[in-house]
Amino acid sequence: MEADLKSTMSDRRLALAAVGAWVAPHAGDLEALIDRASRTGREVEAVDIDAAAIDRLDTIGAWLLARLVRTFTEQGCDTRLLGLSEQRRRLLDEIGRANLEPASRPARDHPIRAALVVVGRSVAGLGWDLLHFMQMLGELSAVLMRVLVRPRRFRFTSVVHHLDRVGWRAVPIMVLITFLIGSIIAQQGIFHFRRFGADLYVVDMVGILILREIGVLIVTIMVAGRSGSAYTAELGAMKMREEVDALRTMGIDPVEVLILPRILALVIAVPLLSFLGSMAALYGGGLVCWLYGGISPDNFLTRLKEAISLDTFEVGIIKAPFMALIIGIVACVEGLKVQGSAESLGSQTTASVVKSIFAVIVLDGLFAIFFASIGK
Repeated sequence: MEADLKSTMSDRRLALAAVGAWVAPHAGDLEALIDRASRTGREVEAVDIDAAAIDRLDTIGAWLLARLVRTFTEQGCDTRLLGLSEQRRRLLDEIGRANLEPASRPARDHPIRAALVVVGRSVAGLGWDLLHFMQMLGELSAVLMRVLVRPRRFRFTSVVHHLDRVGWRAVPIMVLITFLIGSIIAQQGIFHFRRFGADLYVVDMVGILILREIGVLIVTIMVAGRSGSAYTAELGAMKMREEVDALRTMGIDPVEVLILPRILALVIAVPLLSFLGSMAALYGGGLVCWLYGGISPDNFLTRLKEAISLDTFEVGIIKAPFMALIIGIVACVEGLKVQGSAESLGSQTTASVVKSIFAVIVLDGLFAIFFASIGK
């Protein structure tokens, strides 16, 4: 039977009869009937609502019935609800006790205090990140020692597989980007040095800047975005599918099986990529110096030999494995933090890239201070 709300008026007393099925599928029609009946509330003094003819009543219907009673009560009418069974009366009372208090607005915090809270939480988060980093570094060291004692435990095939992914397949994009960066640096240097008649000093700037800083820094930043994010996504997906827990249940250390091969591949690949990237950047800088600055390749190479030394190359390449280690550890730590949702996977992947790039730049600054202090 369809839901309905019949009304009769006598001597400023309104009699309403709720009939039919007051259930969720009829909620739209019932709301329209309740709105129409409530418009007569100002013309009456008393309202009797007879619910004895209701065939079926669910939570939505009980809420609409309670809303009908509340509407007339708030208009100042003497409202009575009749014909309800004890079970339905208890359902209506339970609904009537819910959501009666208006939602309170949260107290607005003082801006300075709120800013201090954000700073404090950020510092605490940085401390936890450092703690997790050191924990993973310790676990890696223990696993590496265990593998050195028992070389048969070493997963050589897995290392080669990841080396192919993070090293060999990354060569084209690394070479292209570093070539363009070297070309841009050379073009800007020629543009500004030409004002002082010192075009040839562009070679010094390109050689030292690329070999000491830009070559390895650009490569590691790209590795953090390309390979670090992939590591986090892979480990996060395994964590979501409970594959990491399954390995622990079988007595297999996930650090040895999943993390050590990935980080070893990064530590091997990043110095090689940094070397190739530096050579590509020097080639791009030399090409621009020839075509744009009028510096012949012979003059470029002669000046480059005078400007740089083996120490210049060593300063840049020594930093590469340490940066690779940081990228790998941060990526794996963030991957193991993933919870059971896709949102968590996305947020941890983003955090992995941001933290890796930040850590790489900080480490580069520390190395710059260190090498300057020892005269390199």
